[in-house]
Amino acid sequence: MLRLPFVPRELVSRSSGGLHGNARTGALVGGKVSEQRRAITIEQLDKARNDRERVVVLGSGWAGFTVARTLDSSKYQALVISPRSYFAFTPLLASTAVGTLEFRTALEPVRSRRTKVEFIQGWADDVDFKNKTITIEQAVDDARQSVALAADRHADETPSQRSEEKKKEVKTGKLFDVNYDKLIVTVGCYSQTFGTPGVKEHAFFLKDVGDARKIRNRILACFEGAALPTTSVEMKKQLLNFAVVGGGPTGIEFSAELHDLINEDMRRLYPELIQYHNITVYDVAEKVLPMFDKKLADYAMQKFKREGIQIKTSHHVEELRPGAPAERSQPYDVGQEYLYTLKVKEEGEIGVGMCVWSTGLMQNPFVASALSDVREAPTNLHIPSPTSDPATVSPSSVKWVVKKDAKSGSIITDDHLRVKLVPESSFSDSKDSKNASIEAIHPDVFALGDCGIIESTSYPATAQVASQKAFWLAKRFNKADINSDIDPQPSPASSSLNPTTTTKGFTYRDLGTLAYIGNWNALFQGGVAFFRVS
Repeated sequence: MLRLPFVPRELVSRSSGGLHGNARTGALVGGKVSEQRRAITIEQLDKARNDRERVVVLGSGWAGFTVARTLDSSKYQALVISPRSYFAFTPLLASTAVGTLEFRTALEPVRSRRTKVEFIQGWADDVDFKNKTITIEQAVDDARQSVALAADRHADETPSQRSEEKKKEVKTGKLFDVNYDKLIVTVGCYSQTFGTPGVKEHAFFLKDVGDARKIRNRILACFEGAALPTTSVEMKKQLLNFAVVGGGPTGIEFSAELHDLINEDMRRLYPELIQYHNITVYDVAEKVLPMFDKKLADYAMQKFKREGIQIKTSHHVEELRPGAPAERSQPYDVGQEYLYTLKVKEEGEIGVGMCVWSTGLMQNPFVASALSDVREAPTNLHIPSPTSDPATVSPSSVKWVVKKDAKSGSIITDDHLRVKLVPESSFSDSKDSKNASIEAIHPDVFALGDCGIIESTSYPATAQVASQKAFWLAKRFNKADINSDIDPQPSPASSSLNPTTTTKGFTYRDLGTLAYIGNWNALFQGGVAFFRVS
């Protein structure tokens, strides 16, 4: 990993433009630029579809971006719907936040001359399984599209207010429907805050490139504020006190990157301020990096201790608010509005210049709310035995809800990544409900990434799992045998293939786990040397 020069002036003046690097809309063919036609209206989208099946992919993360660009464009019209028009390579975000890498190195546009993927920038608002339509809310002018989200964007609206707002959005074209043949839900998750007061408003997250930009600018602001001649020593210490909440890979890697930045670059630029800086990692667990072997996690803790990074386990953050700690005998004359106060149960109030929050995932509101509604399903639902006798159950006679994991709220799928449905009555208090044991598999709706889990598995919510699922699903689509275990008739995309064998379900292959711990060192655990998706 090559460390690029850290230029403070660039951190302030660099615009947010150029997110897509130098991607062009045309390719050079025979000495002329051949423009790639893109559908603008729904009518143009339908016309460009021809006789292909339309696969709508919700989300442009690891799972969604991978499956969309891997689908065979001669068989499928891949349509990505996402609030962001790019894919973010999340493992590089910590490096971009401190200037090790530039932002464009962690981004790849969804619209590209190399693929034939269609794209609509918007939020998924609702889905109609029976009529196979997805309702989209445009997100072109939404400022939240490039930063981490910790709450539903409509959380402040009552159901009646949201209903009225939807009517207005339909009239103005901000809310519209798109038809699909196959639907792949890869909307990901939001940042988990556990309801801690002030975290949503004042913490810095690290889930998207916009978050990395905010962190980079904040680091510079803290050092420049501490360098002012009017800044007291006590305030310098608080401005340069950086708190990281969460001892998982993201929190540990960012702490390591920040330590490298301060000791390799800031030491030359602000030599008189280095003595005041401090980096502290807080976690409620007894050890950090729980996915690693205890010896590796202990090694990381010992290395951090040698380098002056404090790790405080079994610590509980209760609040984050702007301003200096309340127990100060006298307030600062100037500048206290640039500080934050972190309230820790075991230590009280602590003044910090920045708090980076990385404590896990919460379910996406589209999954938590929209997919929780009771809905009618198409007649082609597959009701496997022995849960019931298919002859005695008509899919159209039952009101269905998406089956979800009780702990995480994730969509439950079978091993072919197809969404499972259960009757509404199965959630009632009646234990004698005749539908209590019935489950259905939706052959046209799939869920993967952080928002979907295969029933009876415990795969980690990582990019590695998401990308493997995406490659597997795209391959099954291209071979047109995704439903060969439940439907002997081939889909329109497979009329020439006519699969005769039943496809095995997805199996995860662990390639190992890697975490950067600073000073060109990293932890690596387990995995196999090579793998091949079959």
